[in-house]
Amino acid sequence: MEKNWYVVHTYSGYENKVKTNLEKRVESMNMEDKIFRVLVPVEEETEVKNGKSKSVVKKVFPGYVIVEMVMTDDSWYVVRNTPGVTGFVGSSGAGSKPTPLLPEEVEAILRQMGVEEPRAEIDFELKESVKVKEGPFANFVGTIEEIQVDKQKVKVHVNMFGRETPVELEFTQVEKL
Repeated sequence: MEKNWYVVHTYSGYENKVKTNLEKRVESMNMEDKIFRVLVPVEEETEVKNGKSKSVVKKVFPGYVIVEMVMTDDSWYVVRNTPGVTGFVGSSGAGSKPTPLLPEEVEAILRQMGVEEPRAEIDFELKESVKVKEGPFANFVGTIEEIQVDKQKVKVHVNMFGRETPVELEFTQVEKL
């Protein structure tokens, strides 16, 4: 199962309470393997009142929290029945699963909040030889033809049956020779 970010609608003003309640429910119901992070998207702004400026934290999407989770019947039930939650955004009718946020939407929200996704350190270079560590091409040696930093992937050409075959792999699936 794949983990994705979902938008959850809450009663306005209850975003932090929903976050706290949901985190407690995840722990008490042993759902740590299905529900990972609950965020109330906020940003810091400078407000000027009576000639004085002060920093305030404002909710980016009042009435909403975002949840990183693997969508199963159980995880859906835990989130849906958390006090203060009115439902998932992007579900079209009863019984249908909600639509996850697109990776670029999540990236934009996290960047706006100053929270960056953990990134793998890369020290690969184009045309460098690497060995595939895992997956169907494990132990094959190939040449890096493309590095996609944003997706954390490399395109490696491996020699299979006398032919160069392009293979897209995660950074973590290859190692330097």
